[in-house]
Amino acid sequence: MIKMKNLTLGYKKEVILKEIDLKVKKGEFIGIIGPSGAGKSTLLMSLTGGIKVFDGKFDVLDYDLTKIKKKHLIRLREQIGVIFQGYNLVDRLSVIDNVISGMLKDIPLSRAILKYYKEHEIKKAKEYMDIVDITKHSLKRCDELSGGQRQRVAIARALAAEPKIILADEPVSALDPKSAKKVMEILKKVNKTYNVTVIANLHHLEYAKEYCDRIIGVNNGTVIFDDNSEKLTDKTVDKIYAAKA
Repeated sequence: MIKMKNLTLGYKKEVILKEIDLKVKKGEFIGIIGPSGAGKSTLLMSLTGGIKVFDGKFDVLDYDLTKIKKKHLIRLREQIGVIFQGYNLVDRLSVIDNVISGMLKDIPLSRAILKYYKEHEIKKAKEYMDIVDITKHSLKRCDELSGGQRQRVAIARALAAEPKIILADEPVSALDPKSAKKVMEILKKVNKTYNVTVIANLHHLEYAKEYCDRIIGVNNGTVIFDDNSEKLTDKTVDKIYAAKA
């Protein structure tokens, strides 16, 4: 599903990550950890084809990101759902309108503007709202919701595009502990229910260890650790979060 071999990534002339070797299989739940500035977000967002490849091999969903064409990049991104720390919802719209906006590649713009949804589209939206436990708020504007509720709407919207991969960039760092655990539980549920690959940058080590099957530790522009979460020792954690790897 995802293959990186001796991969070097960055922006313009600046190298951020170097000599990255990773493989990701369908249905994995992966947590990326490391100190600020280690390259976690660069690694995560590189999967959408938005980061410069300096060297190495890089395949995502059978697309070669070292030479991908624009039309193929669009198709790749249609298969990847992204969840941000800041939710990126349309606050003045209702929950259900935001969720259905995830289906826009299949809904004509004219119908979307008029909010004219077909029965099967509403049914699918309800399915995704149910799984994130937000259905009772379906008609509320998103700016009436708490942070945790808004992040759950964002997950439902990502699901509405029926992605093969969901990327979550610090999805719980702005939430209180109770809301954060709820969001992590839902991401795990989504991962298991739909067999969708979930890759999340996580600021909280305890959430990575509790919810992720596999952890990738990044520091100093390279991967320090890549293994099952139960194999992450205190010594390795100290190395991942050290000032210099």
